[in-house]
Amino acid sequence: MAVKTVQFPNGIQVPAIGQGTWFMGERDSAFRSEVNALQQGIDLGMTLIDTAEMYADGGAERVVAQAIAGRRESVYLVSKVYPHHAGGAKAVQACEQSLQRLKTDYIDLYLLHWRGTIPLQDTVVAMQNLQQTGKIRHWGVSNLDVADLQELWQIEGGRACMTDQVLYHAASRGIEYDLLPWCRQQQIPLMAYCPLAQAGGLQHDVLSHPVMQQLARARNVSSAQIALAWVTRFDNIIAIPKAVRPEHVQDNAAALALQLDAQEIALIEQVFPAPTGKTMLDMV
Repeated sequence: MAVKTVQFPNGIQVPAIGQGTWFMGERDSAFRSEVNALQQGIDLGMTLIDTAEMYADGGAERVVAQAIAGRRESVYLVSKVYPHHAGGAKAVQACEQSLQRLKTDYIDLYLLHWRGTIPLQDTVVAMQNLQQTGKIRHWGVSNLDVADLQELWQIEGGRACMTDQVLYHAASRGIEYDLLPWCRQQQIPLMAYCPLAQAGGLQHDVLSHPVMQQLARARNVSSAQIALAWVTRFDNIIAIPKAVRPEHVQDNAAALALQLDAQEIALIEQVFPAPTGKTMLDMV
């Protein structure tokens, strides 16, 4: 079965399921297993890796550096900048520090982690400068809602934004009301963090829900694979689950080739219905 991919506006294609690194790099004792997990994921086709300067104060970026050593060109590397660093000289310094931790000379996709007090126009200029100096290839945003993106679209150069990374899983479907359709219209893919519903009170026991487990048994797969296949059922969503245990990495990668049929999707959406009106953007 074909492996699902997603295309960015510039034509670059990436696997529809990549690897997240939130909570990696926090314990020295876990460093080797985290590196091994990312390397296993790359071997299995999950070549997009997402990280951030915020994660473990740069510790996750150091894990990624070890994982991609000697194979940088086979990885699509995404990192994120703090809002209070997303302008002027601070943006340059933050990016350079990320590059040092990642042990690479460029980041494929650099994201504004969430919106802060620095004007979006200043962030666009900073991203353009980082592109011109070769430190980043492209840029995007994270945790921005439709109104923010519409504002960004009015800024000169703002439409060069490649993606918006947001929280999305079966129990958190608010983006489907307006953000997902708007991004589809603009041909901008979304990146879904916490696609396995790891996000605190938002999780609603998605993986242990009887319907998810019923579908998993019928397919002889895990409920995590069902959840990832549901998130990536659209052609413009990239899921970035985080995994450390080898069996979880294997599960995530196997979901790249798992296509749910209309009846399975309908069952999931019956127990996890989409909102019928505008809701606040879920964030963690």
